[in-house]
Amino acid sequence: MKKKVLLMGKSGSGKTSMRSIIFANYIARDTRRLGATIDVEHSHVRFLGNLVLNLWDCGGQEAFMENYFASQRDNIFRNVEVLIYVFDVESRELDRDMHYYQSCLEAILQNSHEAKIFCLVHKMDLVQEDQRDIIFREREDDLKRLSKPLECTCFRTSIWDETLYRAWSSIVYKLIPNVKELEQSLNQFANIIDADEVLLFERATFLVISHCQRRPHRDVHRFEKVSNIIKQFKLSCSKLAAQFQSMEVRNSNFAAFIDMFTSNTYVMVIMSDPGIRSNGKAVADKSGRVHEGPQGSARNTQQFGNICYFYISNPA
Repeated sequence: MKKKVLLMGKSGSGKTSMRSIIFANYIARDTRRLGATIDVEHSHVRFLGNLVLNLWDCGGQEAFMENYFASQRDNIFRNVEVLIYVFDVESRELDRDMHYYQSCLEAILQNSHEAKIFCLVHKMDLVQEDQRDIIFREREDDLKRLSKPLECTCFRTSIWDETLYRAWSSIVYKLIPNVKELEQSLNQFANIIDADEVLLFERATFLVISHCQRRPHRDVHRFEKVSNIIKQFKLSCSKLAAQFQSMEVRNSNFAAFIDMFTSNTYVMVIMSDPGIRSNGKAVADKSGRVHEGPQGSARNTQQFGNICYFYISNPA
């Protein structure tokens, strides 16, 4: 299953850097050595096993942009599932940026009118912190007005913090065909083990693809923060020729477990009882038979398709 994703924006706006961080395991400081994209760079990213993101990273130099709307119009804008347009928040050519963005929208209307539109107001780390909300809201209002009759979703992003993961998790979420069924299964799973919260991450990118929250939490940005932290930790492990497998974090208020869930996902389980411990994993096959984990405990289990069970038990 292939989904065509267009990544567009002015040269130097940060398109290739963010793509490299999310999909090619770069860290932010290493993106400085990336060169400018020439014409269109194609890449196929396998996501959740059978979903392939066909990424078209389009160079943003003026000559290339004009060519996309002239001789390559049908080729570039046909069968697009998602258009991601990146704006440099400090651009001194905002009128030209908006002109090219509107040209993209016209081509999308003609060739892929059902495509989802995302606008990333990028390099927000360069803006004074007390001005970020004001500037982003002004830019968002302008973009939504210019996008009509299409609808666009706007995010503010930076390669130096978790905002990049929030934006890309939201984008990828829209591309997963069975996401509602996935959320229902995750809710069932959380109820079975009585978890406060369960997060499901894609294995390679560590983007959040689904979650279930059973108790309120104050930090609305916690998902992307966890993605950012664990992704950086995984990269640190790989530099030491070690492979990240699992993690436990606990304090006086909670216990959190991160482990492999299926061949394409990691799961994070949050429990209020800090005395809770992980009791291994097991797999329930389609017949409902449970294959026990290393500790041999199969209590409180129910069939969950072909998905690994994550057992939690109280040592008392």
